[in-house]
Amino acid sequence: MAVTLDLSKGNSNAPTVMPPLSEATGDDKPSLIGMNRDELREALLSVGVADKQIRMRTGQIWNWLYQRGVSDISGMSNMSKGLRDELASAFTIGRPEIVSEQISVDGTRKWLFRFPARGAGRPVEVETVYIPEEDRGTLCVSSQVGCTLTCTFCHTGTQTLVRNLTAEEIVSQVLLARERLGDFPGMDDTGPKGILVPQEGRKITNVVMMGMGEPLYNFDNVKQALLIMADGEGISLSKRRITLSTSGVVPMIERCGAETGVMLAISLHAVRDDLRDELVPINKKWPIKDLLDACRAYPGLSNARRITFEYVMLKGVNDSPTDARELVRLLKGIPAKINLIPFNPWPGSSYECSDWEQIEVFADIVNHAGYASPIRTPRGRDIFAACGQLKSESERLRIKDRRALEAAGAAE
Repeated sequence: MAVTLDLSKGNSNAPTVMPPLSEATGDDKPSLIGMNRDELREALLSVGVADKQIRMRTGQIWNWLYQRGVSDISGMSNMSKGLRDELASAFTIGRPEIVSEQISVDGTRKWLFRFPARGAGRPVEVETVYIPEEDRGTLCVSSQVGCTLTCTFCHTGTQTLVRNLTAEEIVSQVLLARERLGDFPGMDDTGPKGILVPQEGRKITNVVMMGMGEPLYNFDNVKQALLIMADGEGISLSKRRITLSTSGVVPMIERCGAETGVMLAISLHAVRDDLRDELVPINKKWPIKDLLDACRAYPGLSNARRITFEYVMLKGVNDSPTDARELVRLLKGIPAKINLIPFNPWPGSSYECSDWEQIEVFADIVNHAGYASPIRTPRGRDIFAACGQLKSESERLRIKDRRALEAAGAAE
């Protein structure tokens, strides 16, 4: 059975839990997390660090944030107490609140993270998923709160967009997941308590921008976060182990490759424009031909750096042998891998997963054409952590708050 950890009581090792959403307040201090090096230098200058020390101090802080995983400025022990106090008075490096933490029967872990209010806004929540496998550990990261794309097979698409996540909030998902997994040096005995698994090598080896939202609609923040993840003196993930998934924001695809150098995944899901218009409505703006032309021109594309095409298997909708043969025809000349994704059901969905025999027939056709077409094993279905199942609780809470206000007004 799946396990949900109650982090608010009965667990002395659990992280501190913030007040409920209606009581939470934002911290006006900017965070050092998510800043690029130039911004970090400016932050240090603003608290009086001398020019001749800027490069050294920037490197020290970068190391503490991303390699050592410190979550309190006071823990940066190779800097003077005076400097740490100055930094703490002006900046924060705090983590988001963990609202819930669920563990699937297959070991998949899902967190609901709550970020403080920004300006006149209110706290927001996103889901982040960790998928452990024998040869890797993949973290699925969100880029937006909600989504604008309304893909009909995707649970996230049933809620409206609240706002973009900042670079800090994107990077913080990785940092807090690493913290909870004991993935920083020495965390098993000197770091935060409540670690879920012992430290035995690096837990998070891959990051996929496949969580809530469309990353290319939040490109500047996503780009800055990805460059921090790939920085050799930062989180230090290979760009070949970072994948950005897009539903097809064609004008941004070339820029994504040129400015980030990460791997690209395309949420394709159909081989005809009329069907893709229904499943992935962004297709009405940028149809399949335009999307695939952009893929062919993706910077760095080669047999060693293939594009992954994601294809959710929907019973009686897009899973016929004819669809498989057309998929092969469309992708001709593109170094590619096709991930076949059995549909993951969610409450209210009208779709069904293709029969397993049908998926295997589809895969055989694609394989025989020379394309790798692994069938993705569904992970975390029991905790709604599988592909297409993520959905923030923010919308539900907003509706609850609104109804409470309406009830109060009626009572008056």
